Amino acid sequence: RAIIIRNGEIIPMSREFTPETERQRLQFLALLRPELLGKEFTHLEFPRRIQPKELGKKMLYRDQNMNGWAYKKIEEDDLKFPLIFGEGKKARMMATIGVTRGLGDHDLKVFSSNIHIKPFLSCFPEVRVYDLTQYEHCPDDVLVLGTDGLWDVTNDKEVAAVVMEVLTSYEPNDPCRYTMVAQELVVRSRGVLKERGWRLANDKLGSGDDISVFVIPLGGPGNYT
Repeated sequence: RAIIIRNGEIIPMSREFTPETERQRLQFLALLRPELLGKEFTHLEFPRRIQPKELGKKMLYRDQNMNGWAYKKIEEDDLKFPLIFGEGKKARMMATIGVTRGLGDHDLKVFSSNIHIKPFLSCFPEVRVYDLTQYEHCPDDVLVLGTDGLWDVTNDKEVAAVVMEVLTSYEPNDPCRYTMVAQELVVRSRGVLKERGWRLANDKLGSGDDISVFVIPLGGPGNYT
């Protein structure tokens, strides 16, 4: 995921593709190709996991054509695990993976089954163009590009605060200032090792994922006016 910080303003340059944001695409594919679900999953979404004792009762649901919810009578086929389950960062497709776009993973299967997940993963990226010539950028204007390990524990405002804090401690012409920003973002996202594991400054758990960060200057070297 990437953001641009320009004159202190945060400009999102990408968005995350998750089972929630791509729910309708995934459900439509499952509707067209039900064999991809094996006999374990249903393409319909319910607010919670259905229990056998609820057969015959009414429950809210939605399919690939719906943004809102409607009621349906629960049938035996609805007892299957939903294709998309969970909310937010805990949302999973086929109870396995939390992202829906990527390269590779050709052999990835649902745990203890022969159901392949690859057909539901799209390799098509979202492309966003930013015209550098439309703005006059100063040395503090940067593009921050990071993996999940950064964004899982650090939001846009926190990243921007670190960027400004570190950059102001170096001269505008010092090329090391951008490397030091990236290093500081990695260090803060990992946290400090304590008795209860890696902890952030607010004592919350540090990132358990890999953390890679690029800080790319948008303006050339120069002095402030």
